Amino acid sequence: MKCALVRRDGTVLHEERHPTLAARGPAAVTENILDIADGLVQRADHPVAVGIAVPGVIDEVNGVAVWSSNVGFRDVPLRKLISERTGLPVTLGHDVRVGGIAEARLGAGRGESHVLFVAIGTGIAAALVVDGKGYGGAHGAAGELGHIVVRPGGSPCGCGARGCLESITSARAIGRRYAELSGQEQATASDVVDRLDRDPLARQVWHEAIDALADGLLTAQALYDVNVLVLGGGLAEAGDALLTPLRGELERRITFHRLPRIARAQLGDTAGCLGSALLALDHLEK
Repeated sequence: MKCALVRRDGTVLHEERHPTLAARGPAAVTENILDIADGLVQRADHPVAVGIAVPGVIDEVNGVAVWSSNVGFRDVPLRKLISERTGLPVTLGHDVRVGGIAEARLGAGRGESHVLFVAIGTGIAAALVVDGKGYGGAHGAAGELGHIVVRPGGSPCGCGARGCLESITSARAIGRRYAELSGQEQATASDVVDRLDRDPLARQVWHEAIDALADGLLTAQALYDVNVLVLGGGLAEAGDALLTPLRGELERRITFHRLPRIARAQLGDTAGCLGSALLALDHLEK
């Protein structure tokens, strides 16, 4: 868990990190969140609001973590619980969506009206941000870009479908594919990137991943028509090894669409803290 005290202008005054320890169960994780939030409030000078973001399906209107496989949340009223503990107004958001808000307003998308933030790590998710506001969809589940089918009948995905973008291009999928081809069972996506200049198998797996990612992002651009596409998450740490061939593949595919500027995320893993704070302040102003 990444936690911070953030000023209205986005300045981070204090940061903390705590292990989630999800194996203890959702009740223990919830209690830990409440304790940490209360501790930050006590540390702050004139705190005004609390923002929190979690993965999964989020009911932002009612402040409920509907479902999260990562920590086992199911219909947890986090907003109510934190507000009761701290005595402050609280907002609850989706982790990738608030990260997208931060990147759009303070990071790589700053100054642009339409931003698509795509986080590529163990999974893939996206956040559409228009004029600094995140779009959650009718049921809080917008942005599941990782579950666009780009290779029908392809690799099985954790969602139950086959050929999803996440099953090919996530860091986990890249590591798994390379392990299958090379026989190196502990291989990771980082190993693939490190071996691109000397290992044909690594180049093959990387090309397959970028090829699928370009197809998925072309679909996203057809739907959203954004000014800038911001790539974050662990895979974006590959830098130009990812961005350069990806730009080339998108340019090759583009027909009548406008090619967005493609940028690497700037805020790293602090984006969630900053975005949560921005979301809380937005609601406070309302």
